[in-house]
Amino acid sequence: MTILSATALVLPAASLGPENPLAPLRTQQELHQVENLAGLPDELRENIQYGRLHSTLPCLNQDGYDRSLVDTTFPALVLENDHLRATLLPSLGGRLYSLVHKASGQELLYRNPVFQPANLALRNAWFAGGVEWNVGSTGHWTGTCASMHAARVEGADGTPVLRLWELERTRNLVTQLDFWLPESSEFLYVGVRLQNPSASEVPAYWWSNIAVEQAPETRVLVPADQAWRYGYSRRLDLIDVPRYEDSDLTYPMRHGRAVDFFFEPLAGERPWIASVDASGHGLAQVSTERLRGRKLFVWGEGAGGRRWQEWLAPGLAGSGYAEIQAGLARTQMEHLKLPAATSWHWMEAYGRMSVDPVAAHSDDWRTARGAGAEALRPVLDELPVREREWLAVVDAAPVERLAVGSGWGALELARTGWSVSAGTPFAEDTMTSRERAWLPLLDGRLAAVDGVPDGTLVGWRELLEKAADNWLVWYHRGVARHYDGDVDGAVAAWLQSGDNPWALRNLGLVTGDLSYYEHAVALRPDLVPLVAEAVAAALDTDVARAERMLESAPDDPRIRLLRVRHAVQTGDPQSAHDLLAEGIQLATVREGANPLTDYWREAEEALGTNRPVPPQYQFGMGGN
Repeated sequence: MTILSATALVLPAASLGPENPLAPLRTQQELHQVENLAGLPDELRENIQYGRLHSTLPCLNQDGYDRSLVDTTFPALVLENDHLRATLLPSLGGRLYSLVHKASGQELLYRNPVFQPANLALRNAWFAGGVEWNVGSTGHWTGTCASMHAARVEGADGTPVLRLWELERTRNLVTQLDFWLPESSEFLYVGVRLQNPSASEVPAYWWSNIAVEQAPETRVLVPADQAWRYGYSRRLDLIDVPRYEDSDLTYPMRHGRAVDFFFEPLAGERPWIASVDASGHGLAQVSTERLRGRKLFVWGEGAGGRRWQEWLAPGLAGSGYAEIQAGLARTQMEHLKLPAATSWHWMEAYGRMSVDPVAAHSDDWRTARGAGAEALRPVLDELPVREREWLAVVDAAPVERLAVGSGWGALELARTGWSVSAGTPFAEDTMTSRERAWLPLLDGRLAAVDGVPDGTLVGWRELLEKAADNWLVWYHRGVARHYDGDVDGAVAAWLQSGDNPWALRNLGLVTGDLSYYEHAVALRPDLVPLVAEAVAAALDTDVARAERMLESAPDDPRIRLLRVRHAVQTGDPQSAHDLLAEGIQLATVREGANPLTDYWREAEEALGTNRPVPPQYQFGMGGN
């Protein structure tokens, strides 16, 4: 019997904190740049050059989290039969948090014992573990730490289907995930559909990121003899599988540093990937043909990689995790063209794999991957049938609401009148006061209330340009113009917006005139993201101005890091060292950046000492 139930999951958790009200006019530093584009195959190069996201608007950044873990209750939805128990978190991007094989008691995923956001996603906040669904653009998606709608749907076989859906706001894609566990099945089926309801082509991107526990004997099996290697050298290089740098790349713990391997699909082979232990048991993921890409990501066994794993899972026990992933394209640098008024769908399946350990760990790669394919043949053969059965209910209306996502989908339907499947409704009652505040703009007005402006609905630019003037309308006009590349028009609009910290900050960022920044800080000296951004900009060219803003800056790790930078720049390495020695727990340290180590070494060099970098500051992930 298959049961769908609602429960509560209690985890030690950091507070996600408030969104950053500063408009993300630009994305965070892009880690997935490719330096050798000219030498790549035409299709791969064209896909990489197409569809890059230059801003996460209308979404605001999520960087208000901390590192204080407190027992916190998260809503959870459980789908189980006699063989599997799947636990999902609708308030955290629909994350498949746990998948337990009941007969063996084995947890098939890496289940993070805490919720600790870190700066790895498009909007900053991301957390490790389980299976994450990434849609929209390169990077961990804008909804990874946000709520999704959830409901029960009647399955074709009479068993319940758990449906999750939401509007991905940067591309306006309706994202649907249907979780189905037939009564006798030892695999969890996940039907995925992306609906583009607009009249325009949209860049499409999808990767299912699957965290699995690793051990020295863990091996990844995949039907591929070549892979595109990508590391911090920012090159895509085609290499052979499995031998790489005098080692076997399919063993995650044999890598010294972080690296991605995007496997080149073998002609005639159906798509799958698996991670198995020394005894040949582990998790397998298979899919229908549209989801062709497969990847292995490892943090590496160097100091930086281990530090990142501990950072993402404080109190980490064991050997940590690796990720096996599945995507629409061959690599995560690519976007595909999803035509107007078109939907794409595919089916995935997740379950326990058992393969002869001698074959799985054979030195002969063809023997190993062949054994994996043979072990998965039954589920691969059955998958097209399961997909057809799922498609019979893909548009079925939900019969019971289990969780409520955002009201942004309902708001967009109110503006556009788009035709969206009855299976993924965006009911008017899902709109909160936040979304309803925009409804008057449909009639040409937007109330200029005092307070913090929301993320600009950049797709509503035409309505903003026609709306009655006030400071808030001019502010949003400026953001929408900047998003569309009209920088001069944006500056003109923000000047019209007047004496408010939001327009002034944008003027400082875009024009480089630090007086705007300083004025904005004077109006909101308590707003840490604003002060930190303004001081960082001033330290580049005007240290005296930075000092003035630091005098009354709030106490926060981001501000303390800037005080370290100021001390280094002004020839006071002892103060820099003292601040670092006291300890700076910078919650938002970014993957690929290592400022704490950099400043420590600069201070040590200036002091003529050579004290080792404290372990808690070793986030370095460089290397070729």
